[in-house]
Amino acid sequence: MINEQIRDKEIRLISNDGEQLGIMSAREAQKLADEKNMDLVKISPQAKPPVCKIMDYSKYKFDQAKREKEARKRQKTIAVKELRLSPNIDKHDIQVKVKNALKFLKDGNKVKVSIRFRGRELGRTDVAIGMMDDFAKQVEEYGIVEKPPKMEAKTMAMFLAPKA
Repeated sequence: MINEQIRDKEIRLISNDGEQLGIMSAREAQKLADEKNMDLVKISPQAKPPVCKIMDYSKYKFDQAKREKEARKRQKTIAVKELRLSPNIDKHDIQVKVKNALKFLKDGNKVKVSIRFRGRELGRTDVAIGMMDDFAKQVEEYGIVEKPPKMEAKTMAMFLAPKA
């Protein structure tokens, strides 16, 4: 709440320098803020009496938006990249997938390795688990197994996370 929105009878006032001016009525505080060409802003409404501060509200909002923008800029987003294999994939094709997984892990992304089963292939899930374990061993230099291989309907999935 700012300026005339503050309806409390008594408030604790803090100046723009951070100095405590004491407890006074909201009208007196508003007059002081108007004399300094600043705004009266309620900082802590739960306190008894509520705490208000004299400040330049538009400058405060601008600085706050600037800080949030900087925080978003420094924030690193982690994407989940998916690699799909099949139960009867060739060794060289696995090497290509491993190479891609290493590239994703080096970039700091998580990798989901999935094997999709069709028809009679569902009876050969033990082969797929061996493939997944072999895949994890090949990328263990840059990534760790976050979630081990698990069957979800007709798909087996494993998640790899980059090493810290």
